[in-house]
Amino acid sequence: MADQAFSSPGRKLSLEAAADLSSSQFLGAVVNSSGDAAVAGIGVPIIGVIQNKPAAAGRATELMVTGTTKMFSGAAVTAGDDVAVDAAGKAVDAATGNHVLGLALTTVANADEILSVELGVGQRVHP
Repeated sequence: MADQAFSSPGRKLSLEAAADLSSSQFLGAVVNSSGDAAVAGIGVPIIGVIQNKPAAAGRATELMVTGTTKMFSGAAVTAGDDVAVDAAGKAVDAATGNHVLGLALTTVANADEILSVELGVGQRVHP
């Protein structure tokens, strides 16, 4: 059974959505070459985690940049593990060479469960 996920807002940032992100709430985000928010890919450094559901390009995307956020998991994640993003922007255990986005505060046993991640803890490349 998964721990109860929670969030504790820190600093937030608002950028325009690069596309329809209505199904991307609680996924990692990057800033694309146009300066817009887009879903992150595997192991890349993120700008934050999408907090809302912007339904079209150009709409405001609220990103949690620091603090504790909810994230969807891409696989099982254990509390205390370094977290990175997978190809879909979901939280996974950081692998060698991945950019660590933070630390898992709750445990999930499967993909597509919601966990809590403390952003910014140990932002570095995973050894």
